Formats: sequence, C-alpha cells, structure tokens
Amino acid sequence: MAKIAYILLCHKDPEAIIQQAEGLTSAGDCIAIHFDASASAADYKEITQALSANSNVTFAKRVKCGWGEWSLVQGSLNAMIAADAAFPDATHFYMVSGDCMAIKPASFAHRFLDENDVDFIECNDFFESDWIKTGMKEDRLHYRHFFNERKNKALFYNAYRLQKTLGLKRDVPKGIEIKIGSQWWCLRRRTVEAVLRFVRERSDVVSFFKTTWIPDETFFQTAVLHLVPKEEVINRTLTFLMFSDYGMPVTFFNDQYDFLLSQDALFARKISPDALDLKEKLGLLYAGGDKELNITNEGRTLYKFLTTRGREGRRYATRFWERESTIGRERELLVLVCKKWHVAKRLLESAERVAGVRGFAYLFDEQDTVLPELGGIEKTLEKRARHRRAVMRLLFEQASTDRLLICADPANIALLDDFYSDRCTTRVLEIACSFDDDYLRGHAIRTGLAAHSSSDDTLKRIIPTIRMDFSYESNAIRDRNYPHFYSISDRNEPEDNIMQISTFMDVTEDKAREIAHTPYLFAD
Repeated sequence: MAKIAYILLCHKDPEAIIQQAEGLTSAGDCIAIHFDASASAADYKEITQALSANSNVTFAKRVKCGWGEWSLVQGSLNAMIAADAAFPDATHFYMVSGDCMAIKPASFAHRFLDENDVDFIECNDFFESDWIKTGMKEDRLHYRHFFNERKNKALFYNAYRLQKTLGLKRDVPKGIEIKIGSQWWCLRRRTVEAVLRFVRERSDVVSFFKTTWIPDETFFQTAVLHLVPKEEVINRTLTFLMFSDYGMPVTFFNDQYDFLLSQDALFARKISPDALDLKEKLGLLYAGGDKELNITNEGRTLYKFLTTRGREGRRYATRFWERESTIGRERELLVLVCKKWHVAKRLLESAERVAGVRGFAYLFDEQDTVLPELGGIEKTLEKRARHRRAVMRLLFEQASTDRLLICADPANIALLDDFYSDRCTTRVLEIACSFDDDYLRGHAIRTGLAAHSSSDDTLKRIIPTIRMDFSYESNAIRDRNYPHFYSISDRNEPEDNIMQISTFMDVTEDKAREIAHTPYLFAD
C-alpha cells in the first residue's frame, strides 16, 4: 500500500498549516514541512510546538525563500532530505503548498498510486514547447541571475543587460536536456533518492541552476527526466490548478466542493483562506473512507467558457493585402445564420435543390466541410478564417456563379462584419430556434463543457449561462442593423416564414414555400 510523504512549502498562517498537517497525517501518511526562514519566528514556534507529538511530522532545515530564486528549490530539497531520513517506509513524495488541499479520499490516492508505478511531473521541452507564454524564455538559462526580480527589479535587469552587452552568454551543462513544468509533482521514493544523489554528484548542474531564473519550474523537471526512463514518467501534475489569462492563479471557494471532486486530480490549488466550509469538507473527505466519485474533468474547459464570455476582438491583425482584397462588387453572398447547424444544413440543401443556388455549409466553423481544391487555403479552419474573403472569391470562381449560399454560426459575428464591409452584396437570414434543456445539455457535452457523466448540479449551473450566451449572440447580430437582414423562426408556421425566405433568396413565393416546408426542418 502506498504511503505518501508530503513535502510542504509554506511561509504564513500557522493555524492553517497545523490543520493541514494533522489532516494529511490522519490517514497514515506523513509530512515534511519547510517553513520559510524569512517568515515569523513566532509562527514557526507555534507550528513546531503544536505538531511536536505527531510522529508523522518532521521539519526541514529552513532557508530564506524568494520568488524565482534557487532558494525555493533548496527549501524543497531540504524537505525531501528530511522526509527521506524520517520516513523510510514512505513510497511516494508529493509536493504541496499551504494553499493546497486534497480533493480525493486518502484511500483513493493510495489506490491510484499503487496502480500507477510512475512519476507524475510536468516535463515539457524548455526550448520547443510553448509552456512559457510571455516574457523571458531562453535567457532565463543563458545568463546569470543574481538578484530577485521582484525585490530588486532595476538590479535584476541591469545585470541581465550588462551580461548581454559583454557577451557573457553561457551554455547548458553537457548531457542535460532542460525541461519545464509545474513545481507540484509526485515522485516515487527511488526517484527522490536518485535526485538527491544527483545533487551530490553533479555540482556543475546545481551551480548552473542556482543562477537561473525561476529554477523551481526547471530543476526537478530536468533532473527527473535525466534520471528516469521517459516511459516511467507521466507528463502531468496530480494537482488541479488553473491560471487566469492575466497569469494569476485561480482561487477556489466554498461553493466549488462538487466541482473540485469531479476533477481528475488528487489535490487542488489554490483554496481561498476564507473558504472555511470548503476546507472543512475537504479535510473530512481525505480522512474518510471511499466515496463514490463522478470524475468528469471539465474544469478548465468550463473556466475558459465562463471567463471569456462577452469578450470581442480579432486574434490576428488584418494584413494590408487582405484589407484590399474583395469578393467582388457584382457578386451576392447569402448567409444562413443558425446555432443549430443541422437545421441550417437542411435549409441549405433544400435551397440548393429548389432554387439552384450553390451552397457550402459551415466552412468557417467546421473543419470537415467539403470544399473543392483551392490551392491549400481550404485545408484548415485557421487558414480559412484568416483569408475568408480570398476563400469566398475562389469559391465564386470555382462555381462560375455570382451567387453563393453559406452557413455561419451566430458566434462568428466577425465573419459577418467582414463580409458586410466588402463590395459584394451580403444578405443574412437568421434561423431562430428554440433551445430546451435537453438540447443545451447535449450542446455542453458536444463542445466539451461537460461530460456524459457530469452531475446534474454541474449541468444546472451551466445551462442558464449557455442559454444566455445564445441570446447574446442573436442580439449582437441584430444590434448591428445589417442591411438585407431577414429572420425566420421555428415558432412560426411555415407559411409565416415564406416572405422572409422569398425576399432573402429573391425567389418566387412558390419556391420559398417549398423551402419553408422542408420536411423536419426544425427537428432535433
């Protein structure tokens, strides 16, 4: 049976640290605590006195820690050394912070580790991956960083620029491939012992990392992949954590207990200090027995969906040659806008058959839309989106026609804006549909916002948001006041939609009636 030695890095809130240590050791596991030497001496005394009788708790030699410095790695190493010596029967070492809490029972965690004889640590290629989104990348390693960027910003950047000016760039130690990832890992005992030997034997590597910037994201990741066969390493963290698009960690609160339990992870970070109810529930969860869990792992997808709502903008700046390109003044582009793609596709097929107009379905929304060869520009959604006017011009030329019919998702309002700003004549027919809860539930599953096994509570939370999003998209289009804008609805009788279809497509009422009476047009 697995026994976990937790490596706890902390610097504040002694009462919470005491509770965390007692909770994590309540199921037979153990913990080594590194309390920042620059923090309060009184707080450290309170922690040591409160936990002195707990044989499953040990304390590491303290160092003063600073963000982005080697000191965070040294504190971790000191805690690993203390845990290795104090707990010889520990099978796994799991790095946590004072803001972390278990989101699975101890029995689940032990069983999971028993069934997976691997190390869990993020270990992406430093130079090839996009793990670092912004700011300094290669220069974290190639230049020596002696000052703390947050405390001595001027000294940090002046020293960095001076080295660049003097050509003091250095290479990575020979035989070492630099990896990068989250500092929250779970390693087997033999891996930890190998890392500690590596530190003793490879002073050149340690010296190198001591003057890199943010080595807690690179040192252990590099050492583990250097020492352990890659098939015994899983490139992921077992701690559920998310970051906002401003680079700040997302904090969890009292009402997110079920949300956290459903994530495919053993711990979560960061739990709000004020989330006392959540902390109490999670503490009882870890110490309790087995619990039926519904793991759906939709957390990051849900967070992205909820936090990006309402934001508008273009991902790529428009190139001058795209601005000057045009579909053609003499051409007419007909656009069916509908959230239910199957409904718009039925109407498009009927319009092709009845009115003889050539059509293409969701070519700017759906990768698998069938298109003719257009010189490669048609192969990916990204290319089509970036060169949409060129795509349409080529389609007009391929079809040898001045009228084309396409479908578009109402979320793709930038597409409509672009076409209406062109010299061609653009007409839009909105197909308004009703959305019951079953459809919205299916939409959430199809788009990855939820899973088939998602709890009813999760779905009840996101369905109103999705419904509101659909309404927002429709209103945003209507608020544009586009010319040649028409609308039909599944709430109307087919006869009530005829005039809108007739005017939109410029066809006779008889042909519009046949299109409006398309069998099962609005059926799900």
